[in-house]
Amino acid sequence: MPELPEVESLRQLLEESLIGRTFVTASVREPRLRRSLPPDFAKTIAGRKVERLDRRAKYLIFALSGNHRMLVHLGMSGSLSHRHAPADAGPFNPRHDHVQFDLDDGSLLVYNDPRRFGLMKLYPDADFASAIELKGLGPEPFDGFTADSLWQATRGRTAAIKNLLMDQRVVAGVGNIYASEILFRARVRPTRRAGRVTRAEVERIATITPQVLREAIGSRGTTFRSYRDSHGEPGRYATQLRVYDRKGKPCLECDKPIRAVVVGQRSSFYCPQCQK
Repeated sequence: MPELPEVESLRQLLEESLIGRTFVTASVREPRLRRSLPPDFAKTIAGRKVERLDRRAKYLIFALSGNHRMLVHLGMSGSLSHRHAPADAGPFNPRHDHVQFDLDDGSLLVYNDPRRFGLMKLYPDADFASAIELKGLGPEPFDGFTADSLWQATRGRTAAIKNLLMDQRVVAGVGNIYASEILFRARVRPTRRAGRVTRAEVERIATITPQVLREAIGSRGTTFRSYRDSHGEPGRYATQLRVYDRKGKPCLECDKPIRAVVVGQRSSFYCPQCQK
């Protein structure tokens, strides 16, 4: 699933090419996403200009003219690509092009999603503050996430620290890949009970979290299977991962083989020597 670095990288690229462009028309080829698109979706968005592009957690937010916003979540396998011609699909299988927006310069914005777990929803500005998708989200890693807030969240908790770090109510946007990387750098084993993580370890986690995410954004995120940016290019951060998906390979710090364990139904990777 695309995490914060992939979504933020996509936001930055789309911001460069979409701001000021108008959705002349839209066509919904497959409305059955995570939540079905309403019958009037294409009609409602037609004629609206992209005024701003924001991000909250793993959501893209298109601020549109006429006091509307479009909320987009890429789900497990979704991608938004900005194409210059209908045949310019690149690595995307056209069979999974579910929503297409025709722009006023002749280009296309296409939502492609093989597994159809993504979400696309229009809100009037007056209703956006109460959007159910954004309720309960914790602070952004770059704004409001602190050692104090994480320390309070861990106290008395028996859940694994990795699960807590992936809890969107604790910090918004961190997922499986980057939680593993953050905990490796913080020298904390992902299976540790959150309530037993020390204050010093919490300080390290809070400091390292934005560092890892900024590095990943600088490399346009991580691609293992389907994620592509708006140009159809994969993220480059996979070459910099220190533990994730490296089971059996030597630790880059101590040469011990990286181990894998399931935490919260997700594969988690760690070094048995470096992480305690």
